[in-house]
Amino acid sequence: MSTSTIGKEQKYNTAKLWQIGFFALNNTATNLYMFILTFVSYYAAGVAGLTVALVSIVLTAMRIFDGITDPVVGFIIDKTESKFGKFRPLMILGNAILATSIILMYSITHTLPQEFQLIFFILTYALYVIGYTFQTAVTKAAQTVLTNSPKQRPLFSVFDGVYNTVVFTLGQVYVASYLIAKHGDFNMELFVELNTLAIILAAICTILAVIGISGKDRKEFYGLADLTVNTRFRDYWPILKGNLPLKLLITAVTADKLAFSLLRQSVVMVMIFGILIGDYALSGTISMVTVVPILLITFIAVAIARKRGMRNSFIKSTWISFLSLVGLVVLFLVISDPTSISGNIGIGIVLFVILYTLAMGFGAIPSTLVNPMIADISDYETYKSGRYVPGMLGTLFSFVDKLVTSLAPAIVGLGVALIGFTAEFPTVNDPLTTPLFGMTLLLGFGLPALMLIVSLVAMKFYSLDDKRMEEIQTELARLKAEGKIKETEEDGKTKVV
Repeated sequence: MSTSTIGKEQKYNTAKLWQIGFFALNNTATNLYMFILTFVSYYAAGVAGLTVALVSIVLTAMRIFDGITDPVVGFIIDKTESKFGKFRPLMILGNAILATSIILMYSITHTLPQEFQLIFFILTYALYVIGYTFQTAVTKAAQTVLTNSPKQRPLFSVFDGVYNTVVFTLGQVYVASYLIAKHGDFNMELFVELNTLAIILAAICTILAVIGISGKDRKEFYGLADLTVNTRFRDYWPILKGNLPLKLLITAVTADKLAFSLLRQSVVMVMIFGILIGDYALSGTISMVTVVPILLITFIAVAIARKRGMRNSFIKSTWISFLSLVGLVVLFLVISDPTSISGNIGIGIVLFVILYTLAMGFGAIPSTLVNPMIADISDYETYKSGRYVPGMLGTLFSFVDKLVTSLAPAIVGLGVALIGFTAEFPTVNDPLTTPLFGMTLLLGFGLPALMLIVSLVAMKFYSLDDKRMEEIQTELARLKAEGKIKETEEDGKTKVV
């Protein structure tokens, strides 16, 4: 059977729309935990009594530990085979560990003697990291079995984008407009209410995700099935070294994630809305106002991805987000009184909402597209070397990603410390000073814009566009149909023949 014949007769592994929608909830489950942990600094410093500098160091160290656990979990995923599949057992295990870690952290840490608080906080946070790694690694790895259709893969991003918008938008409204108003500040009662809801919702999302992937979590969908080359743990480095698209995507998305990790830090949100604009509750209001526009942006970006490829959509979205962040910096430099934005509707609030919506909406697209793009890279690796290693590739990405984005809390902590906030983070009760004004613009919009430049440069050289992926899928179909694949060693490199 020739390559051209396969190309005409090829049947993609397609999924039902509800399967894609349900499985995307696996990422939503972990994002719920990510959201509530954005406020952990206020628990650790405000309730448990740990210092700001110490909390920043711990969070950075835990992020690095998170990256270190990724390759191990990825290897476990690739080697796992059970009667319940490769992915489902690890999804359930990860979610159970997450719930346990949060319950232990928030119910015990502040009750311990001061000399034991830090140790216990670190241990429970490390437990959280392990659970988070198990569940998020599956989100990336299982993309390969869900579907390999170039028209369907971007659809995951639609569901994921919608769910993420709901989590982070309604979550911010819930915290800023309801919980803060109810409890007065970030205190123990607030954290109990917030965490309980998140744990319940995350468990429901995980159950639905397990149902969604159940029909695809079978050996017949694992790469080239019995033809796939066996992989060892020591193969991590050669795979990373030889997979240029993986390295470029890691660079681009890591830069993008660091940019918006800075902007989404709870301290930075307080600085922007609570101090610079002078109305922290406005963050919840604007989040609600921008829900529909951000969802429309997601639909537009995914439509472009389905028609012209995910690379094309990635680059265009990043450009729009970059220009919007620059516009926000200019806006606040021009406006003489930033607090006027929170008053009556005027040109200031209109421009802010438009630019903020474009920055956040299009800025979220690269991170939303990354999971199906990693599936493309996994297929490329199978095409190139015969190895089916979605867990390894997904966690290699996460490993580097987390090492870099772990800098976000440290950058914020260092930034506010440089302007005098060494004992505690800025709160809504702090007055706006010139140093605080400059640091808010730098952390909220300036540094994120610089990170997006790095992302654009990396994507310029990324080669897995829509045409290239069509060629790869056609060749994989031919190899699988003919059953002609074996591992050879030439000059120390694995090749498929």
